Amino acid sequence: MFVTQADPSWTEGTISDLGAVIGGSTPSKAKPEYYAEHGIAWITPKDLSVDKSKFISHGADDITELGLRNSSATIMPEGTVLFSSRAPIGYIAIADGEVTTNQGFKSVVPHDHIGTAFVYYFLKNALPIIESMASGSTFKEISGSTMRTVPAIIPDKATLQTFSLFCDPLFQQQRTLEKQNRELAAMRDTILPKLMSGEIDVSSITL
Repeated sequence: MFVTQADPSWTEGTISDLGAVIGGSTPSKAKPEYYAEHGIAWITPKDLSVDKSKFISHGADDITELGLRNSSATIMPEGTVLFSSRAPIGYIAIADGEVTTNQGFKSVVPHDHIGTAFVYYFLKNALPIIESMASGSTFKEISGSTMRTVPAIIPDKATLQTFSLFCDPLFQQQRTLEKQNRELAAMRDTILPKLMSGEIDVSSITL
């Protein structure tokens, strides 16, 4: 519908017409006060390499308000589509709450009339084009200025609204199931070692 059968009347534009492209930053690792176990969510490409979920709320580390103020990291709203721009290019996830990222991202905060679902699937489909526009000798990277010029077809508002209404309940269900999976995995990781060590005795349970 949006690629091979795109309506000729739809507008030709760029990613900037879909949303605001936002980079990230890393607060100084030499300042432990810039980091916290429970602070402002801060995502790195490594987090997306470990967690293959569609939605992400926190990475391995959080940053503090002090760390945020002393870096160029930006707080982005829930629904932002995170896109890793180097090492490698193309990890994609959706912010499940407010997040910041390191400099390995060129994330897209969708415009209200565009919506998260359209941006998410657009980036997945446009990945080969984005990779072809990347540059660099040591490793390929897509810069913020180049990312903003990636070509995009912009459907009319009625079509975008219909697409969002179709996708939003599915995304919400996926979000809920991923949360349940994480909770079950955490429960397993807590209980299994106690079962193996005999700390929890289940010998009297009849199945």
